[in-house]
Amino acid sequence: MFDIENKPKGLKRVYLAALNSTRAFKWLIKNEAAFRQELLLLVFSVPVTFLFNITLKEQLVLIIAVLFIMFTEIINTAIEAVVDRVGLEIHPLSGLAKDLGSAAVFISILIASLIWLAILV
Repeated sequence: MFDIENKPKGLKRVYLAALNSTRAFKWLIKNEAAFRQELLLLVFSVPVTFLFNITLKEQLVLIIAVLFIMFTEIINTAIEAVVDRVGLEIHPLSGLAKDLGSAAVFISILIASLIWLAILV
């Protein structure tokens, strides 16, 4: 059972959370092609925002839009990991969970695209 009394607190909790996040990012980069592609998109998107005559706030919105795609991809990957952990046998609900995660990524890409179009066109 989970012991809430012995849970790390303060800066130790933040430090341990940062270690966990770093481990997750390393895993994503190594194992998830979609995340690598989205990371590449982010790397190229940041300098591209400086090529347009837009405000700093608009630049930030464009970058946040790409980060939103990456955020959604992480959630989708987490869903897939949990479904695979439960079992690899084919089950309609397992397929639905994975499809819904994929749909969320698709919607996030659509949202980001619309944001970029709205600001740059």
